[in-house]
Amino acid sequence: MSGGAAGPAPVGALAALLAYVAAQRVIELAISARHARRLIAAGAVEHGRAHFPLLVALHALWPLVLIAEVLAGDARPGPAWPVWLALFAGAQALRFASMAVLGERWTTRVLVLPGVALVHRGPYRWLRHPNYVAVVVELVAAPMILGAWRTALAASAVNLVALAIRVRVEERALGIGAPGR
Repeated sequence: MSGGAAGPAPVGALAALLAYVAAQRVIELAISARHARRLIAAGAVEHGRAHFPLLVALHALWPLVLIAEVLAGDARPGPAWPVWLALFAGAQALRFASMAVLGERWTTRVLVLPGVALVHRGPYRWLRHPNYVAVVVELVAAPMILGAWRTALAASAVNLVALAIRVRVEERALGIGAPGR
């Protein structure tokens, strides 16, 4: 199963996509670190620290797998690449909206301020975990822009395991499903 039409590897598109993702991740990690320091200083408690390395490994390794599939494999953009690009852009918009609504409560870790109400505005009106929905779409759409279906499949499988753990930890920490929540 080929990712798209035969031809040279889309090195320029790969470089642009990876530069965007790398810049985004660096900025998000800086924002998260700043927010985490403030939350911890305000009395926030971290939950589920043990699963965090799995998330870090996933987000560090999928770009490398993508590079390998595009440069050494047969991944090439197919005719649906504009659809995948639109889905990727939509995922980014959802991620930014989620981060904006959470404000200083957004981090890459599960940090909970005791006694603070859950957020129910913005994308949280319709989705319980909009940022995770954005990541699910991103991990499929980004590789598929380049026809890298193997990377999309592998990253999604690891992400499914990671999110199964993460969502359970987060919902327990936030008391979701508990009476009065």
